[in-house]
Amino acid sequence: MSRKKFLVTPPATIHQRLDRFLTEKIKELSRAQIQRLDDKGKVQVNEQAAKSSQRLRAGDRIDIEFLIPGPQKIQGENIPLSIIFEDDQILIVDKPSGIVVHPGAGVRQGTLANALLFHYPKLRDIGAEERPGIVHRLDKETSGLMVVARTQKAYTHLQRQFKNKVVDKHYIGLIQGKMSAQQGKITWPIGRHPKHGARVSVKTRTPRPAETRFTVKQEFERFTLLDIQPITGRTHQIRVHLAAAGHPIVGDRRYGRQAGKAGCPRLFLHSYLLSFHHPGTGKKAAFTSPLPEDLKIFLNTIEKDQDL
Repeated sequence: MSRKKFLVTPPATIHQRLDRFLTEKIKELSRAQIQRLDDKGKVQVNEQAAKSSQRLRAGDRIDIEFLIPGPQKIQGENIPLSIIFEDDQILIVDKPSGIVVHPGAGVRQGTLANALLFHYPKLRDIGAEERPGIVHRLDKETSGLMVVARTQKAYTHLQRQFKNKVVDKHYIGLIQGKMSAQQGKITWPIGRHPKHGARVSVKTRTPRPAETRFTVKQEFERFTLLDIQPITGRTHQIRVHLAAAGHPIVGDRRYGRQAGKAGCPRLFLHSYLLSFHHPGTGKKAAFTSPLPEDLKIFLNTIEKDQDL
């Protein structure tokens, strides 16, 4: 059992929620875990039981008692994988929509990482324990191409390419409405929303540079099909940038309220092209993935509606 004490000092922490304060101070605990500790009376402010939502004041003394669970090894699971290419250095995976890439808060099973460990057990020794061989990610709702490293050398090589922004990633996305130009870029910095921490926003106290380029492929009466190229790789970047521009991705129930009601079965965003320098040969390698059947059917539907 661990115990920590904190003194609230101005100015940054004044009026901050208790659970947010403790999440920043104790990296081993998630906000949800801290809230559960509050419910159990394990958190006190000025020697009184406290609520997660309590606003802090200068001079408040916080006392928290908690137990950090031991690390749990991620387990392999017999989940089907769509592998479009593999050699002794890399795997190219075509990820379906609806699967999380790796374990995180509240998710330990059913991820792409679990599937990879079942089919390729040696990946356990590549990269981070929770992300075996995984050097980049896609949102749960997004489908499409990902590269996975099969050796530590390949892992380091690919990481460097992503960091230096030399990996070419293209998505096909259907947006609400029409863009004002046939091509362009969105460069608003983004970060965690100041009130809703699970969301990303252009309205943030912690802005990070972000750039998304787009080219119009096809226009419909109410929608536009785009080729989208994220230059940076921020969380939810494409979805946030287009929603902030007034053109959310169709099917996006988090960042586009009306777009989420368009009748599309899921988020219309697919990573269809991935290009990088092969870590073994150094030569440029490019891979493509066709539009999944569910998105193809929806696109055909709106094309037919437009022809009527």
